[in-house]
Amino acid sequence: MTTKTSSKSTDTRPKTKAAPQAVAPPPAGKPPRASHSRMGQRVSLVITVFVVALLGGGIGTWTMTHFSNPLRVITHSQNDGNILRSQSEQDISQVVTKVAPSVVSISTNVENSRGQAVGQGAGTGIIVSKDGYVMTNNHVIDGASTVSITTSAGDIYENVKVIGSDPLNDVAFLKISGVNNLAAAELGDSSTLKIGQSVVAIGNSLGEYNNTVTSGIVSGLNRPVTASSGDGNSTESLTGLVQTDAAINPGNSGGPLVNSAGQVVGINTAVASDAQGIGFAIPINATKGVLASVIENGKVERAYIGVRYVDITPAIAKEKNLPVKQGALVSGDNSTEAVVSGGPADKAGIKDGDIITKINNSVVGEEGSITTIIGQYKPGDAVQVTYLRDGKEQATKLTLAKYEGASQTTTQSQSTQQDEEQSIDPRSLFGF
Repeated sequence: MTTKTSSKSTDTRPKTKAAPQAVAPPPAGKPPRASHSRMGQRVSLVITVFVVALLGGGIGTWTMTHFSNPLRVITHSQNDGNILRSQSEQDISQVVTKVAPSVVSISTNVENSRGQAVGQGAGTGIIVSKDGYVMTNNHVIDGASTVSITTSAGDIYENVKVIGSDPLNDVAFLKISGVNNLAAAELGDSSTLKIGQSVVAIGNSLGEYNNTVTSGIVSGLNRPVTASSGDGNSTESLTGLVQTDAAINPGNSGGPLVNSAGQVVGINTAVASDAQGIGFAIPINATKGVLASVIENGKVERAYIGVRYVDITPAIAKEKNLPVKQGALVSGDNSTEAVVSGGPADKAGIKDGDIITKINNSVVGEEGSITTIIGQYKPGDAVQVTYLRDGKEQATKLTLAKYEGASQTTTQSQSTQQDEEQSIDPRSLFGF
């Protein structure tokens, strides 16, 4: 017997593209709310099931007596369907067993200038080193006065430091002090993800159900979204995201999207609020460069190439009469130059109107946006950039520099939103 219940969504995110806002955990000692009507409904359902069971038992007894067919009782040592799981179920269970110790719940407190608590929040994080580095979404800890972390084993750490956030991505890094034996997650390769492959999402759903597991598939790759907080006070543009139908709920933000080998391939970040089964994760490759700098020297250092670009779609290719249907068109506007003066791309000879098709061996638009691909590298790394100019393919080498700009969740996100309004395709995104 299946019982269906419904509840009103508390999701306040924009209707098409939005990042799940960190949710406030329930007051200590209070269980989730339940109305009297629901309690009454539960009682009636229990009574109904009980009565049906009795009636069914009587009919079953009569039938077995009539046909002399003895009742077969399944014991734990026989074919119990909860023990004899399918291969798919075993795979998911093994993935969860491997990854769960590396998933943590994050609780935040916000205080005003007088030290008074004015808000709380909750999210999820991923342990990325045994000595306490944790990766999460920036919007999970943005504005927090204090941060505490609870592991899957129930250990609570309150001596947590915010190391910093990626200025061009919704990623932040925390450090738990005084530990050296935590279970670090294994990071996979998001560039080899295939549409249709199975994935699992793990997170602190609704801020109270830690290590909630949902499963699904990769529904799409290299998706651009414009996400905003539930209160609409901050907006950011993200590119190259992994789309999945694995359920991502408020509180799941910052948790891992995992492949069948138990490797983290994405960070759960956003969900479309006016649709079902459309969630987004930041590809894990986009975090590897900054993560390396954090683990090596405890600082957030972001590599950048120094161009402003439009992700090419078939619509843009047709409108602009471009020779390719994917890649990145280097393009500025009346207020912003296409190539940052004195930046890596400028020094390498990249110009307005060039179409960047590859960075090293990574195909732009197929294996991610420029932001995603460059995110794999650290400042000082040398890369080869392949581009089209006047229909001819050229290549140049450049050395990535350290990004010194403002956080994407403030200055850059606002300018990005204004630029999008002038774009010939509202789905295209601008950014470093």
